[in-house]
Amino acid sequence: MNTTPTTTPPHRRIRAAHTTDTVTVYQAYRPEIGDYAARHGRFPASWSRSRMTWIKPSFLWMMYRSGWAGKGGQERVLALDISREGFESALRGACLSHYDRRTYPDRAAWAERLGATSVRVQWDPERDLGLRPLPYRSLQLGLTGRATKDYADHWLRAVRDVTGLAHAVRDLVRSGDTAGAAALLPAEPPYPLDAATAAAIGATTELSARPAPR
Repeated sequence: MNTTPTTTPPHRRIRAAHTTDTVTVYQAYRPEIGDYAARHGRFPASWSRSRMTWIKPSFLWMMYRSGWAGKGGQERVLALDISREGFESALRGACLSHYDRRTYPDRAAWAERLGATSVRVQWDPERDLGLRPLPYRSLQLGLTGRATKDYADHWLRAVRDVTGLAHAVRDLVRSGDTAGAAALLPAEPPYPLDAATAAAIGATTELSARPAPR
């Protein structure tokens, strides 16, 4: 099975389902958290707003991370629609988790930004339907402190349980029907970023698609 595209997209690109107002990200939780969130459209009070939480716009990266919703504590995969305003504000203030000389003039500048923000960015290899790494990367966004509270209590617009979709795609992949599996995947077009935001998170410059907000 070869699900690697014939042309390689930009090395660091955000691909995400999005509307004019919202962007969809994914997380996986144990059933008591996931079921509550899907039923009520919000996290329960027991969901810790003091810990770092990672959100992922890539459905297949979430499948890789959760083992098709099969790993312990990740049995429920959620699609969470959050406001683009909140998402983009987090990106603008984010810092890469690791020093990157292409993004920061030196380690001191990176360390200063890291200490000043509650948002982390990691670029991890995107995955194909076999959950193998592809030669380009997708975003993980880590939120802590105020950013975690904003995510849970202000940005969140809707929550859907997509565990059934995860299992359906998995089953088609395992049966050899990759075309059928691919047809079920959420559409994740490139997410438009202004040049300043792209530079702040080390995204490939082809992502710059609109002027920076004033």
